[in-house]
Amino acid sequence: MGLTELDLNATPLAFRAAGAADIPAIVALVESAYRGDSSRAGWTTEADLLDGQRVDAAGVAEVVARPDSRVLLGESGGNLRVCCHIERQGETCYFGMFAVDPTQQGGGIGKQTLSEAEYVARAEWKCGKMEMTVISLRDDLIAWYARRGYRRTGKFKPFPYGDERFGMPKRDDLRFEFLEKQL
Repeated sequence: MGLTELDLNATPLAFRAAGAADIPAIVALVESAYRGDSSRAGWTTEADLLDGQRVDAAGVAEVVARPDSRVLLGESGGNLRVCCHIERQGETCYFGMFAVDPTQQGGGIGKQTLSEAEYVARAEWKCGKMEMTVISLRDDLIAWYARRGYRRTGKFKPFPYGDERFGMPKRDDLRFEFLEKQL
């Protein structure tokens, strides 16, 4: 990662791949960033759109163990501050499960982590594109990704209504939109 890609005022992070022992901390971080009152300390909350869980330990364990998959952890001061999941899918890398500690949001560690994930996809896995899905109603989040070079594709996939592993929707108009960036 080059210095031009970093926010020099951001908290320095040490990145590493997650292991099985990290699963409880990952679940706690993701839940705190997206669900319940704790998520309202940051700007990425989905608490107005969904109740229930965002992830569970079994789902996180599956992506930690999957080949061509990595849950990237960013730590500072001995504390987990951010995580994301990246997975090589041929020449494309999928990016997801991105969570920043709500009390740390807006300080640049999200940008550092996205840059690190893109670096892994490009340099280690030789992927030419990063792809993700975002709830299409999340205009603020989509705008954040757009400022980092991601574009809306106009492709959508339905929200998994009825599958409480993904939360309990408070609205009936949720769907995911694909975003992508050439690396």
